[in-house]
Amino acid sequence: DMSFHLVFSGNPGTGKTTVARIIGKIYSALGILSKGHLVEVDRSGLVAGYVGQTAIKTKEVIDKALGGVLFIDEAYTLAPEKADKDFGQEAIDTILKAMEDHRDDFVVIVAGYASLMPRFIDANPGLKSRFNKYLFFEDYNGDQLFEIFKGRVERSDYRLDEKAEAAVKEHLDELYEDRDENFGNARDVRNLFEKIVANQADRVAVLENPTDDDIVTITTADLEGLMDLPLTESTEE
Repeated sequence: DMSFHLVFSGNPGTGKTTVARIIGKIYSALGILSKGHLVEVDRSGLVAGYVGQTAIKTKEVIDKALGGVLFIDEAYTLAPEKADKDFGQEAIDTILKAMEDHRDDFVVIVAGYASLMPRFIDANPGLKSRFNKYLFFEDYNGDQLFEIFKGRVERSDYRLDEKAEAAVKEHLDELYEDRDENFGNARDVRNLFEKIVANQADRVAVLENPTDDDIVTITTADLEGLMDLPLTESTEE
């Protein structure tokens, strides 16, 4: 008889949702959960604007998650610093009751910034006893960001030429070294990749007779305006 609820802390884009989904499948395989599916939600999916409505809205979400995992992103927003007349507490109380009523087939994973998650845990004495397992998700370093980027390139059937590969690698190294509170980890990589693909499509579209190689190759020309790096002399040519 133990608690399987979890607290995930870390910056955005570190894979918390993905890991929560995997954990749901593991719990199902172990017989802890009957289904193992994931229902992802944030404050807007739980809190309503009028007294009494938040409990109803939260219960509807809980009902969908029974047998699986309820994943609450940015859970600390349910316990704002100025909590007077805030309905987040009603959502927390409803979730706590469900964790007790359905403790044999319901798991809650809460996630958010490491510096802010204690505010959520301290919002109700019952939370500390139920959430006693903590996992911290570290930021991806430059090499890991580049591996994520290359994975996206390969899965989308593109390839990087040598100079573009070196430029992207340098950019992602700098992105990690200069990271601040807005650093998005894998989300930044995804956004960069999507912008590069858009640039590449625009470049290829004006070619009269593009070859198969032209269509799948990303060059430094496709990186223009997306990174503060001296690309190569070939860009000017």
